[in-house]
Amino acid sequence: MDDKTLIKKVSEGDLTAVRFLVEKYKNLVWHIIISMVGRNSDSEDLFQEVIYRIFKGCQQFRADARLSTWIGSITHHVCVDHIREKKKEMEFIDNESGLQMLQDSSGYAIQDQTAKEDLNRIVLETISKLPGDYRTVITLYHLDELSYKEITEITGMPEGTVKSYISRGRNLLREALTVLVPDIAMILND
Repeated sequence: MDDKTLIKKVSEGDLTAVRFLVEKYKNLVWHIIISMVGRNSDSEDLFQEVIYRIFKGCQQFRADARLSTWIGSITHHVCVDHIREKKKEMEFIDNESGLQMLQDSSGYAIQDQTAKEDLNRIVLETISKLPGDYRTVITLYHLDELSYKEITEITGMPEGTVKSYISRGRNLLREALTVLVPDIAMILND
């Protein structure tokens, strides 16, 4: 089912279409929520708010945009609204203090972990500790495999800023992972 048909059915109240839409895009929505506000007691409420806004605003969906971009944009705005309501400010921390925070909270005996799943968990936990906007663009680009243009549409950031944040986020991630897993430097430098 194409995006236009799916949204039409959702707007008509077709519960099967609603379930299909939620199932198809739940990972994208969760990645954005977790990357922006973390895992906390508000996460589930934010997910529900996104679904509500999608349902409420499905008449406004333009078929010239990708549905994933539109949903990502709604999710991003819900999170920004939430952050404003809680009067939290996203902090950009410099490389040294960011690395110290990542290093202190890891709690892993890295030398003993060789399984791919353990390394994936370390990478995901390290990403979750990056500063807010870096975490968001890294998640959207690498985990959700969105293009620069799509990330720009979702976040409202200029494309140059998105590219810069991805580059800086990768550098922070590389440095943090090298501290946590010294042997990973050989892999990351390939």
